[in-house]
Amino acid sequence: MDEPEPTHGAGDERHAADGGNAGDRPHDRHDQEHTHDRDHDHGPDGHDHGHHRHDFEELGFGVVTVSSSRGIDEDTSGNAIAGLVGEAGHAVSTREVVNDDFDTIQDTVDRLAKRSDTDCVLTTGGTGVTPDDVTIEAVEPLFDKRLPGFGELFRTLSREEIGTKVVGTRATAGIADGAPVFCLPGSENAVRLGTEAIVLEEAPHLAGLARREEPEAEGGAEEAVDPEEAVEDDAGTDEM
Repeated sequence: MDEPEPTHGAGDERHAADGGNAGDRPHDRHDQEHTHDRDHDHGPDGHDHGHHRHDFEELGFGVVTVSSSRGIDEDTSGNAIAGLVGEAGHAVSTREVVNDDFDTIQDTVDRLAKRSDTDCVLTTGGTGVTPDDVTIEAVEPLFDKRLPGFGELFRTLSREEIGTKVVGTRATAGIADGAPVFCLPGSENAVRLGTEAIVLEEAPHLAGLARREEPEAEGGAEEAVDPEEAVEDDAGTDEM
């Protein structure tokens, strides 16, 4: 978080490292059944109350590094995220480095959140207070629901390392198109802390809940009745 922020001037080229074109991935996030171990207890009564029944066992992560001075080869923060994701048994479905540009950041995160093989999106960089730190401004309008607890917890944990400098980070998270999106600072220490201590702990649960379908009413939906027809039926009954 307290690392020097990237500066402009490296050009507008966007670097992708997903092994294919975005949107053309053969894997569909619903092709594989996401399961969760339901054999553990949730309370002293030993009953599983179903709180985690929607958790995803394996997630596809989209990783976006926001920097105008680094490419994939110099992206130590992106490398750290990818390594932690893989160690946790998940997969990186796509990884990109983009410039500190509002439209580019917003379009990239929006596109990744809609990909069929991406269940969760992590961004790193652009969460500070310099004029070119626009990740939060670009991503927050995409949120259908905000997750303020992420930023609060991240700053609480970060304080042990950097003290009051936590006031300078605006790390945030939310749900966009059914995918949890987490915006982390650009330093490697920050992304390791946020990814390992929070994201990997909660992303499977959040992704499952965000895509949960509304349950049908017990007994099935009742057929709608026209009020006028109901009145006519009652009148005919009275005449009999």
